[in-house]
Amino acid sequence: MYRKIRALRPFLIQGYIIKVVAITDVGQGRVMPGTGLAEFRSKYQAIVLKPVGDESLFQFNGEVVDASVTNVNKMGFFAEVGPLSIFVSSHLLPIDYKFQPDANPPEFVSATDNIVKGRKVRLRVVGTRVDANEIVSGSQKLTSSSPSGP
Repeated sequence: MYRKIRALRPFLIQGYIIKVVAITDVGQGRVMPGTGLAEFRSKYQAIVLKPVGDESLFQFNGEVVDASVTNVNKMGFFAEVGPLSIFVSSHLLPIDYKFQPDANPPEFVSATDNIVKGRKVRLRVVGTRVDANEIVSGSQKLTSSSPSGP
């Protein structure tokens, strides 16, 4: 049940379910005709990534988050914080980062650091938009660290 709840598409008003903390009540079940599966009405407590008021205004705009890089290309890189997909434009990277198109996998490199898939980075969220199936943010890179730690 925990996996199914976490896998649900985003709720624009209630928010994304990040983790089910506790199941507080499980009602009487009913068998679904033709499948043999049972359905239960349940109440649970959960940690959610939630919009505040207007669905396009999220509580983490301006927040600093730790993210994991998922894709790097010449335009910038994508990172994820739970269900939140973040794009960092190459224009928002510090000036000493240069894209290395011949590297495998592609990466941004500076004199002291690199940004590559799997790397942990610290970002400041600068804008958020809501699509039908996801929340997408733009961000500015602050720091990065080794793939094994934040």
